Amino acid sequence: MKTARYIVYSLFLFSVSWAQETDRISPVGYLDSVKHMLHAKFPKNRTINLVFHGHSVPSGYWANSEVHTLQSYPYLLLKKLKAQYPYAVINVILTSIGGEWAEKGEKRFATDVLPHKPDVLFIDYALNDMGVGLARSKIAWSKMIEAAKEKGIKVVLLTPSPDQRQNLIDPNCQLAQHAQQIRTLARQYHIGLADPYQRFVQIATKEDSLKEYMSHVNHPNEAGHQVIADELFKWFQ
Repeated sequence: MKTARYIVYSLFLFSVSWAQETDRISPVGYLDSVKHMLHAKFPKNRTINLVFHGHSVPSGYWANSEVHTLQSYPYLLLKKLKAQYPYAVINVILTSIGGEWAEKGEKRFATDVLPHKPDVLFIDYALNDMGVGLARSKIAWSKMIEAAKEKGIKVVLLTPSPDQRQNLIDPNCQLAQHAQQIRTLARQYHIGLADPYQRFVQIATKEDSLKEYMSHVNHPNEAGHQVIADELFKWFQ
């Protein structure tokens, strides 16, 4: 039964993914200017600012309010980038705040995010946006995307990491709806998309559980953060 369910749902994911990819921006080329500078050697290089805007997950919160900064996906991504680009000077800048949702993030976007002059901006709010709904979160995400694009900033949106109270196998669950809205925004604005949610759905379908990837109900552990970092790294290969 488990194998049959995995095959059926894998076919569903393939069909959804194929339809989405037909008008989604490709990782190939989108960050070419950034990758060129990451390859540059002193004195022709400069500092690259990667800004992570969102809630508690990019901040590195685990269980019991512990903050595991170096095991969170921004720093796991940095580790992978330094292996790929040994001459690069990379700043990982967190503007994320635990417990925040996109409307709050949008209100401080001009003061807390733009002054860092991001070369790449990552936005990750969907987990907490479930509390305010699709319509309100869409407005907030759109405002942040438009403000970043106006400054010529490369933007990569993130679909959510898991909440174990949500049935990820159900493509109509609340979290899946937010993931789909983020994919739509990425296509609409012709910007980058990292889709760890789809990867977590594949894991949940195959393994029947996400416990090995979670520190508690809705915060990943290092293995879960590594899944997210691997999805982000695709944009820098």
